[in-house]
Amino acid sequence: MAKLERALISVSDKTGIVTFAKELQSLGIEIISTGGTCKLLKENGIAVIEISEYTGFPEIMDGRVKTLHPKVHGGLLALRNNDSHKKQMKELGIKPIDMVVVNLYPFEKTIAKEGVSMEEAIENIDIGGPSMIRSASKNYRDVIVIVNPKRYEFIIGELQAGHNDISEKMRFELAVEAFRTTGRYDRVIANYFDSLGEEKGGYPTALSLDYIKRQSLRYGENPHQSAAFYAEENINEPCVSNAQQLCGKELSYNNIIDLHAALELVREFEKPSAIVIKHTNPCGAASANTLAAAFTRAYNGDPVSAFGCILGLNKNVDAATAEAITGPGHFVEAIIAPDYDPQAIEILTTKRKWGNSLRLLKTGPLSAKTRDARIQEIKGVGGGVLLQSRDISLYEPENLKTVSKKQPSEQEMADLRFAFTICKHVKSNCIVLAKDEAVVGVGAGQMSRIDSTEISIKKAGERTKGAVMASDAFFPFRDCVDVAAKAGITAIIQPGGSNRDDESIAASDEHGICMVLTGQRHFKH
Repeated sequence: MAKLERALISVSDKTGIVTFAKELQSLGIEIISTGGTCKLLKENGIAVIEISEYTGFPEIMDGRVKTLHPKVHGGLLALRNNDSHKKQMKELGIKPIDMVVVNLYPFEKTIAKEGVSMEEAIENIDIGGPSMIRSASKNYRDVIVIVNPKRYEFIIGELQAGHNDISEKMRFELAVEAFRTTGRYDRVIANYFDSLGEEKGGYPTALSLDYIKRQSLRYGENPHQSAAFYAEENINEPCVSNAQQLCGKELSYNNIIDLHAALELVREFEKPSAIVIKHTNPCGAASANTLAAAFTRAYNGDPVSAFGCILGLNKNVDAATAEAITGPGHFVEAIIAPDYDPQAIEILTTKRKWGNSLRLLKTGPLSAKTRDARIQEIKGVGGGVLLQSRDISLYEPENLKTVSKKQPSEQEMADLRFAFTICKHVKSNCIVLAKDEAVVGVGAGQMSRIDSTEISIKKAGERTKGAVMASDAFFPFRDCVDVAAKAGITAIIQPGGSNRDDESIAASDEHGICMVLTGQRHFKH
């Protein structure tokens, strides 16, 4: 390994680069730089050799060609312990470059902009950067390669401790990160160009995915299955993958899936709301004027099923909500919420015996508007994956239509909207009963809709009287309407679209209950 004497810096993201370069300079390291990076470093009093001065060749073609030169790549690829390489370097005036600090043109951010042109996308394809990264990574024993600004502070500490050198293990780790970076960069470009054209429907011919291992898991869905948790590097919205765990035991495979389900549902609401999840389905949900009230009403929706639940909250957890959560008979395994007041954390982690193991996850502010429609849903099947757009919209307001003779009251309509929102996040076939913006019964994942209806009514008991009903898909027969009316349901919301819609509407009119159609189905498999 060669001690660091010379570094080449060329970065698009200039976060922290001035401080890093000053530290390198203080260690006596010569700095070569390009374009805007060179200008910035000079403006901050850092001695820099311009790349054209080093190569003896000007930057040309609007900066498209500047580092693609034998003096650059020879300085990176030369093996320091190879006499033939050293001889050629001396003959050709090539100096060893011991460090490359590069991050790439923001192609991904460019194509994410609305209305971006092909020409703008092409101009943001980096050529020299990936080439230098690959050369440096190939020769990692002699060249340190840094592509991540978050590494700067750590690397300076290592260089100071190692007298301008770092361990081979760290060099290798940096090279792996660098190869992963260029690999992902190329995949993003390939996916973008491959997805162009109406005949492909916006989906690439070949799908390349890139995730970083966040943690190993003790086991998978069951103890005999192994598992690990991977996350995207650049996530554009609050989610389980970038949530901060504040305390509690390590997350399990099932915890992560249920936390995701809780978060996706609770973020649908603007009013203080709570979602109680068991096995990815909400067994309780409520909106109220306070978060504490929302939790209490949600947990009481099905307190037997709620024992050992995952809890999703859409507002910061205060002391009153924490007191409610830790009330007698309650058992919560994990909570995901925007944030927690210090007093709430103390209550949640000390008041009950399960507090030390309670997992608290913090996401930052939540809203349905924070969801990125460009993110795709991926589901694995044997030997492949399915890719689809996310089910973000609930219904088009103009398509919401009352088809029964009886019109819903203002409260009934509020409850219908609430119930249909919940319904969207329950496994199909699904029926949700709600009253006063709280779930009173859920029938989930049944093979027939009438079974789901009967289960939801059984769960609700006497609370069905005056409640409303939501269905994730149309009624194939009128039987669900008849059963609902008998139980005391006063209004129904469903997508419509069945050949027998007229029969279901007629049944509603016969029983004197309201029926509202949304025009949008929400199957969830």
